[in-house]
Amino acid sequence: MVLKYKLNFKDIKLEDFRVYLFSLLKAFIPKKKIKDIKDLKEFIQKKSAWVSQVTLYSYLKTRMGTKYVLHFDNEELLGSINKAKWNIYSVALQDLTFFSFSYLNVFFNYQEVENAKKIYESILDDEIPNGMPLDVIEKGKRSFEERLKKIDWKTHCSNLPFNDSALSLYEWAPIAEELKTLDKKIVLNSMILKWDNIQKEFIKLIKF
Repeated sequence: MVLKYKLNFKDIKLEDFRVYLFSLLKAFIPKKKIKDIKDLKEFIQKKSAWVSQVTLYSYLKTRMGTKYVLHFDNEELLGSINKAKWNIYSVALQDLTFFSFSYLNVFFNYQEVENAKKIYESILDDEIPNGMPLDVIEKGKRSFEERLKKIDWKTHCSNLPFNDSALSLYEWAPIAEELKTLDKKIVLNSMILKWDNIQKEFIKLIKF
């Protein structure tokens, strides 16, 4: 369905940006050291949510109020944003989980890499009360298993570990395809740059 009006701020309810704005403010909160698996799980969950939300909503805001026409009416758009949010988040969790355990294995000789699956699945299950769709959770668990079978813990953390979530942002953002094609490089780089900051933060905080 192609609509005949521009997408602007009135098309998005204010509450849809509450998490996004809160995520920006959280960047200034003092950082907690990562000393054990519990801390690691918390770091993975919070940072994956932060990257997912900030990159998605920043991209949507960039496209608001322009002359371009998008292919969603209000209800469809809001539903698409919610669907995109959870799907991007599920892949972001995978990327940060794999990166973290690969880094620990390489630089801290951490051998209990089976905890990667436990943490990932636990985070997804914890999100059920928050409205994460069950089909996204099941798809995420299957995808995690497939990636787990192929991963090389010794090289993964230094071998483009966040490409999947960047591509997920590009895939799921509810923007007209002809516009996304024009934006592709910028969209991918926006997420990779944020992940670069998360990597640096992780390295500073890890105390295993």
